[in-house]
Amino acid sequence: MAQYAVPDADIHDGNWTDEGAGTIDIFNGVSPDTAGSIGAGDDTDYAESDSAPSSSPVAFGLSTIEDPAVSTGHIMRWRRGKNAAGGAQIDLTVELRQGYTGEGAQGTLINTFSDTDIPDSFTTTTDTLTGGEADAITNYADLQVRFVANQV
Repeated sequence: MAQYAVPDADIHDGNWTDEGAGTIDIFNGVSPDTAGSIGAGDDTDYAESDSAPSSSPVAFGLSTIEDPAVSTGHIMRWRRGKNAAGGAQIDLTVELRQGYTGEGAQGTLINTFSDTDIPDSFTTTTDTLTGGEADAITNYADLQVRFVANQV
């Protein structure tokens, strides 16, 4: 049976703005409204970086899922895009962490993915964890995803 962990809380907003009320959903797309910024969310509730991000982090807690007891089929998926008016290249680092409680206590890095030159329109990206990365997860109830935006 498939399981899906979704963001259930902001942990750290850094220089990002919560552009809606309630839980941020990073798996649906919305155009950011600040020139040069990156947005992640749906059209009513999303997070957006500042307009010229420099190592700008945001992190989200993930809803609880059960240990699937297998080392395969662990896929991260997100949608991202930037405001075309910004014109600059913006790169995004996406991390899956366990035990993250803030920038001063980032917990254990499970997986990292470099998402370079974010497109002007929202696009879905996926990253499949290796067996070793999946096996490094010791507590599926304590997973977080962290995004770091950088203007190049």
